[in-house]
Amino acid sequence: MEQIKQWTIDNPTLYSVVKYVLLVVFVFVLIQLVRRLLRKQVTDSTARYKSQKAIEIVGYVVLIFLTVSYFTGNIRDFTLAIGLFSAGVAITLQELILSIAGSLYIFVVKVYKPGDRIEINGIKGDVIDVDSIYTTMMEIGQWVSSDNYSGRIVKLSNSFVFKGPIYNYSSDFPFIWDEFNIPIKYGSNIELAKSIVIEIASKILSEYTANSKSQWQEVVNKYYIEDAQVDPTLAITLNDNWIQFNLRYIVDYKKRRLVKHMLNEEIHKVILETNREVELASTTLELIKIPELSVELKNNQTHANL
Repeated sequence: MEQIKQWTIDNPTLYSVVKYVLLVVFVFVLIQLVRRLLRKQVTDSTARYKSQKAIEIVGYVVLIFLTVSYFTGNIRDFTLAIGLFSAGVAITLQELILSIAGSLYIFVVKVYKPGDRIEINGIKGDVIDVDSIYTTMMEIGQWVSSDNYSGRIVKLSNSFVFKGPIYNYSSDFPFIWDEFNIPIKYGSNIELAKSIVIEIASKILSEYTANSKSQWQEVVNKYYIEDAQVDPTLAITLNDNWIQFNLRYIVDYKKRRLVKHMLNEEIHKVILETNREVELASTTLELIKIPELSVELKNNQTHANL
């Protein structure tokens, strides 16, 4: 014991560093213990995740506070120390500072949360984790068509929330509008075709339409935005090849591909049952008349005079 005391007297700087390291280790261990306790005690996954993130942020704040007070020796010098510290690392740790500030911004403003589907910096996917530095996403798209997972997990710096637009598919209003075109052949019963498409769309989309109406009204009340039609709508355009039906409808953002498949399959099935009263069109080339060709052959005889 006497040797340890003598060593601390002979090496005050080294002793101070060791004591600070032990203090930091103690704070980190305490954070992990509290997180583990919350993981076991809190059953709701959303509450468990948010509480663990809150403990992590509180731990960082406490650690910064203890660091400044430890090396300055006076709590009253906290503001001055923070100013000097910020000036010293502003350039070298700019990206890291932006990432930490971004994580606080995401948490406070609720830009997005785990479970949301977003597109940021050209990357689209479902958010599976948000920590103090990175947002982790399960990627959607790229070489995979439609809104399907590619299988890649993407880590994106939180600083990107300050650098560009963020498209959130699920915040406030977890529905999106989608549409597709149906080519109907000229000469078909247009009124019958319209009734088929609207009837099928209303039947398949009834649940999404009903659920979206109340939530869309909340969006209209919250933001400066005009009221929009959430029931399926049909627009008709005449072009050179066929009568184009454009079906526009609202759907859950996670069910877009499935619902489009169901609509196409059911509409095609019912149209086939109309016995050609309604026909789907396709790109064709029709030769109406072949021009007449007149070919005249002349035989020239050459007479040789001997």
